[in-house]
Amino acid sequence: MRVSMRANKATPFSVEKDEETGDGKNDTDSLLPVKNPPPATPAPTSGTILEFAFAFCGLLVSYLTWGVMQELIMDTKFNPSPKVPSGLFPSSTFCVFSNRALAIVVAIAACYYKHGTVVSAASWLSFTPAALSNTISSWAQYESLEYVSFPLQNLFKSTKLIPVMIMGRLLNNTSYSLIQIAEAVIISIGVLIFSMSKAAAKQEAVGSSTMFESSVQGILLLGVYIVSDSFTSQYQTSVYKKYGKIDQFHMMFGVNLSAICITTIALIVSGEIPIVVDFLMYNPMALLYNVITAICSATGQLFIYYTIKKFGPVVFTIIMTTRQILSMVISTIYFNHPMRASSILGACIVFITVFHSIHRQFMQSKATP
Repeated sequence: MRVSMRANKATPFSVEKDEETGDGKNDTDSLLPVKNPPPATPAPTSGTILEFAFAFCGLLVSYLTWGVMQELIMDTKFNPSPKVPSGLFPSSTFCVFSNRALAIVVAIAACYYKHGTVVSAASWLSFTPAALSNTISSWAQYESLEYVSFPLQNLFKSTKLIPVMIMGRLLNNTSYSLIQIAEAVIISIGVLIFSMSKAAAKQEAVGSSTMFESSVQGILLLGVYIVSDSFTSQYQTSVYKKYGKIDQFHMMFGVNLSAICITTIALIVSGEIPIVVDFLMYNPMALLYNVITAICSATGQLFIYYTIKKFGPVVFTIIMTTRQILSMVISTIYFNHPMRASSILGACIVFITVFHSIHRQFMQSKATP
């Protein structure tokens, strides 16, 4: 039995970068069409039920594990070390570096497999602005977990639609319909309800205004993540347009090569290398968490390519939205995050709007001859 997804091929979707591999794919942003998507993105084909199950399970296992590991790294109180008496993981920059190190290995292998070389039409410096903003967004994503919960961070990513629209208009002169703008605003309202409810619940539990201040710091970091990530995706689109012969593997290699240079310099200048080494010597489990996170990020990226090639961006977006919901549920239960009725209401507003947008895009593509 085969699963046909022919309706997907008529609708071009934006191609955004994954926050951990910096290549050119994401989930929520696929709801926004662009005028000229990267030409290297293959048209979806029909796939079997077994192939769909393979893609579905691969994406969920990779990114659900990645989410749990990310929260374990930033929230666990490890063994204190001489340089890190608090026992908390000392460097978000190192987390970004470790993910980029494995991602570039995957990118090199993919480039040589497909093109026989890592050299592309774009110069190395062409990828640097995207690498810098990508590094900042990933750093802010890790750092924010010191102040806000993973469910809030996960849901907050949905608000990226508004800055993506703004960056798209500024960098690529992309236009958006009123229904797209309305969906983005409703999603933002849902996230606002969720975040305010979570902050109030934490403040009640702790009974201190310090918790409110921490929540504000976390929201500001998430804002940095959103803005930086939105710039990255739209800048990558402009690079695809300027250098038409490059594909997502070239992008993955170029961005990660620059990102490794940036994070290495940041680790040296900040003096965090001896601190991280000291901490990991006392806490090998923290190193294991970082390795698992990097592996899941890389395997997730491969499943992203496989899913979009076989089933198209609509199916991919549905799977990744499902992953967001499951990530929130797992994090809430496993890490015992407080959840009010208003938090559930805010989350429902977001996900109902996202699924409405997916359905709207699917019906539009189906109606297109």
